[in-house]
Amino acid sequence: MSIQEWFDKRKEAQIERRAKDIKGVDADMPELWTKCVHCDTQLLKTELEENMMVCPHCDYHYRINAKKRISQLFDEGTFEELFKNILPTDPLDFVDTESYADRLKKAHEKTGLDEAVITGIGEIKGYKVCAAIMDFDYMGGSMGSVVGEKVTRIMEKALELKLPMLAVTSSGGARMQESALSLMQMAKTACAAGKLDEAGILYINLLTEPTFGGITASFGTLGDIIIAEQGARIGFAGRRVIEQTIRQKLPDDFQTAEYLLKYGQIDVVSKRKNLRKTIGNILEIHSK
Repeated sequence: MSIQEWFDKRKEAQIERRAKDIKGVDADMPELWTKCVHCDTQLLKTELEENMMVCPHCDYHYRINAKKRISQLFDEGTFEELFKNILPTDPLDFVDTESYADRLKKAHEKTGLDEAVITGIGEIKGYKVCAAIMDFDYMGGSMGSVVGEKVTRIMEKALELKLPMLAVTSSGGARMQESALSLMQMAKTACAAGKLDEAGILYINLLTEPTFGGITASFGTLGDIIIAEQGARIGFAGRRVIEQTIRQKLPDDFQTAEYLLKYGQIDVVSKRKNLRKTIGNILEIHSK
């Protein structure tokens, strides 16, 4: 063994030993602190969770998943999931850097969900409502055939039972791996929302961080009342794409909930802690 080989072997052993030490520390001493991505304040993770994933110092609203959203909005134990048995397929055998089938599998392992939306019936402040709650963690909340089908079916259920409809959106838009099949869901969900309107059924949109693309261009902004969570980014194309197209610098608050409220594109901007009360009040008013 040469001197160089001896040093290389020794270095490899040190790297392996450090990796084992780090792994042992992480297992025995989980991280208790996190840094706010907006104001850089050190926060106890438990403090952040108890404050509904909102920074207590700068009021920055962290993105949350669909299950947390359900637990925050609905009366405890009242939400019943529907249409869980509708599962995605790979109709085009689509492959880019990896196959669509593999992406679906990874998204399921990451989130525990079968698709980017949870649909069901629950109660908010005692008022029963049909709901579709999107999850950005599942492939960026993109809308494919299953998302469109589940949203349409829960709207049809609201029509059948004459219940108010709530859509909570968080999405980057249509799902490219399903091509035209994904784009068709925009028309389908918009038609279902139109039927609610014709029947006089209350339809509420809750736009959360972020809501873009095909969702904004379809069922995401067709509600009778449009609520946006504080600080949420909402739009169609992304900011950079628009700036490159029009060759102008956009305002700093462009495509935020507050900007859209200023120009009359939404009705209410609400802090997360007030959302349940806000929606409950709307349901109460319309129940009479």
